[in-house]
Amino acid sequence: MSLFVLTPETVWNPGAMDFRTAPRKIMDRIAILPRREAGAKLVMRVILENQLLRYTTALLPFVIAMLTWPHLALPISQAPLPMLIAIAFVELKVLRLSKEKRQSLISADQAAARLDTLAFRGRAILAKIAARHPDISGELYLVLDQSELANVPPLTLVSVQTSEGKTRLMALDAQERQLIRDGLFDDSFTERDLHAVNLREDLFLRSVAFNTRAVTAHARLAAILDAPAPQEVRA
Repeated sequence: MSLFVLTPETVWNPGAMDFRTAPRKIMDRIAILPRREAGAKLVMRVILENQLLRYTTALLPFVIAMLTWPHLALPISQAPLPMLIAIAFVELKVLRLSKEKRQSLISADQAAARLDTLAFRGRAILAKIAARHPDISGELYLVLDQSELANVPPLTLVSVQTSEGKTRLMALDAQERQLIRDGLFDDSFTERDLHAVNLREDLFLRSVAFNTRAVTAHARLAAILDAPAPQEVRA
């Protein structure tokens, strides 16, 4: 699973996450520098989103050819058209799907059902998080920002954003981040399931809204009783 819960605590560059509108798209607009806890596989998947790196990788055969046959280095370097074709092939054929293939991934009814599942699970997660933060008011958004790339494991940036406050990206503790990982996807609804919907509709930013006024007193009490003991928080 390439799911990354995005908070100021999980990146090396939290200052870059200071934005004033929500829900906000982050993928391809803000550089993400995951902390070590993200794991090597997830970090590598984030690196794959770097367009310049992908272009460089597509041009590696030309670099190898110039090193192997130095006498051809000048002609190869002065032939930009084959290089552009190589980049276009990787970007449009290897890492993208045609409109026809995207439409054939799932039916419209399947897509609607999966989005209903996302909305249901998203509101349940936001209700629990809102109950743990009685000081937060207004709307909370569970924002899922997925990569547009196909034929590779999907990358999903998940964040909780707020409609009010100095910064709109909400800080989440370890328990809340795990709540998202446990409650959002499972075997019956996976990242790939959502990615298929997004590929079909060519829409890669999804958000679920929840009004904090909907949190009940019972839910807030349950959140207090569920909170870890002080020594567990320090650990």
